[in-house]
Amino acid sequence: MNKILAIYKPKGPTSHDIINQLRKITGIKKIGHAGTLDPLARGVLVVGIGREATKRLNNVVQKEKEYIATIKLGEESTTDDQEGAKKKTKVAKKPMLAEVKKTVSRFKGEISQRPPDYSAVKIKGKKAYQLARKGEKVNLASRKVEIKEIEILQYQWPYLRLRAVTGPGVYIRSLARDIGSKLQTGALLADLERTRVGSFTKEKSIQLEELKNG
Repeated sequence: MNKILAIYKPKGPTSHDIINQLRKITGIKKIGHAGTLDPLARGVLVVGIGREATKRLNNVVQKEKEYIATIKLGEESTTDDQEGAKKKTKVAKKPMLAEVKKTVSRFKGEISQRPPDYSAVKIKGKKAYQLARKGEKVNLASRKVEIKEIEILQYQWPYLRLRAVTGPGVYIRSLARDIGSKLQTGALLADLERTRVGSFTKEKSIQLEELKNG
């Protein structure tokens, strides 16, 4: 087998856990993935099975990605999602929909974004989350990324549900954090589903159980 395909990753396992399961199912050791999904996220995980397929994964990583994200306002987290230590923020006034729409629209296009402290971005050869877990101070530089489309699907305090289409390197956790900062409410990512990576869609993704059953 030498192919690239999309697996639908459920909430819970890491992306690496999915790769390990695929190795057991296929008996092939050379398997990689394009675009990590956090344990609390679910959705399209593109994998390459076989040496030639894994070599082509870099091209997939550069493709645009589509997400459905639920952001919780009025609360912050050390990891910018539900996994970290959380704290309530003091909100002087709950933002109205018009203000939320105006704020969200500012994130369309090329923006400067700082990755989460708990991320796989490397600092002097070590992953940021490894340093953060040790209690070491993490100073990640902001970088230019692109959000091609962003729209509000639903807003009912404290939850804001968005659809976003992004270029490479965008952290939806950072987007949630920064929207909360602009609204002066604080925010964390409460739920995330990746529905597309390039031409690989949720509808065309394979469940691991399907592979197990042949």
